[in-house]
Amino acid sequence: MPYQVMQTPLEGVLVLEPKVFGDARGFFFESFNARDFEQVTGLQRTFVQDNHSKSAKGVLRGLHYQVQHAQGKLVRVTQGAVFDVAVDIRKGSPTFGQWFGLELSAENKKQLWVPEGLAHGFLVTSESAEFLYKTTDYYHPEYERSLLWSDSAIGIEWPLHLLEMAPLLSAKDLDASPLNSLEE
Repeated sequence: MPYQVMQTPLEGVLVLEPKVFGDARGFFFESFNARDFEQVTGLQRTFVQDNHSKSAKGVLRGLHYQVQHAQGKLVRVTQGAVFDVAVDIRKGSPTFGQWFGLELSAENKKQLWVPEGLAHGFLVTSESAEFLYKTTDYYHPEYERSLLWSDSAIGIEWPLHLLEMAPLLSAKDLDASPLNSLEE
């Protein structure tokens, strides 16, 4: 089996641990294989865009979603570590408003599948982090929205104790909306 798959409390959100081959020279693993992804998840998805960001310690990106052209995301970290979060914003879902988070790092090589209809974000907990993700739809800035990262109605337990500062947010994330005013 190319991946070990772990279900999460949020329907459709999966943690994937790739099979890593390592020795004294280093390591090798397939970070993505469409056939294997479909085999272990039961999902058939076409990824249309790859994104790569680098952020300094304390940067919090998100929680992002698109009101049209929802994106499924397969996310991973290639340098450093982040606390990665998915929030269920699917109206009618039994886990609406709930979140799931975990550490993604270059060391643990875990990946998170965030299906369409969820908000996604991360907090950089190492000195810096490089974050890569595949998306199932293209980025449409006119449809992008931000869900408030600190909304008490969601109650995300961000590991802020790992920082020596307040999180660093973009202007759009500072102006994010709470869950009770979610735009569809």
